[in-house]
Amino acid sequence: MRPAIETMNTEQMAAFSIRSAPPFLVAEFDKPQNMLSWSLTRPGSVVARSVAWLEVRDSDLPMHVNPASLLLKRMEEAGYGEAVHLMTSRSLAHYDLASATVGSVTSACLATVGLSNAGRVGEPFDGSAPVGTINLLAHVGTALTEAARIEAISIATQARTAAIIELGLRRDGQIVTGTGTDCIVIASPCGVPEAAFAGLHTDEGITLGRAVYDAVKAGGRRWLEERRG
Repeated sequence: MRPAIETMNTEQMAAFSIRSAPPFLVAEFDKPQNMLSWSLTRPGSVVARSVAWLEVRDSDLPMHVNPASLLLKRMEEAGYGEAVHLMTSRSLAHYDLASATVGSVTSACLATVGLSNAGRVGEPFDGSAPVGTINLLAHVGTALTEAARIEAISIATQARTAAIIELGLRRDGQIVTGTGTDCIVIASPCGVPEAAFAGLHTDEGITLGRAVYDAVKAGGRRWLEERRG
């Protein structure tokens, strides 16, 4: 029997609060969380209470400016130095939140979706498009081992890619699969017991995948509608 999946995109379902004050977007938890990402400034496994986005324009990043240095400087000046940092040219007035629950496990995803520099995995990119990216925070409501967080980031990546493929956007005649500057943050509570796995068939993986898929799909549709308009 397939598990029942409850989905909502209301902020009340998320384990974190959201503060939108462009050029910053901040997701904040009541308690520190284990996080795994390839953030420019706090990559790898860290413990943090918040994830913060910075909105930039292409003109903010001339050739001689190091993006990581700029990001860290702006975050520290704004009081978000201890957060896991993300950077995007997507307007932070536009973000998408989705949640999913199976049994006792709830996962939520907060995503900003820009597809200006989208491309297809394994194919070269000429760099002619402006900066645009998919940044997302995916939170699993149960504690995870380090190995399970690594597995979770693969599920989030798979869900993001599935959502982007289904948008049907093409570059050079090929369906795109993501952007060259995507970043994913996986978060889960600190403490024990920890789930040892977060694969495709676990409640953790099912809810995480659905939340990421729904948030990225909604954000991608909005981005496409804006361009068509």
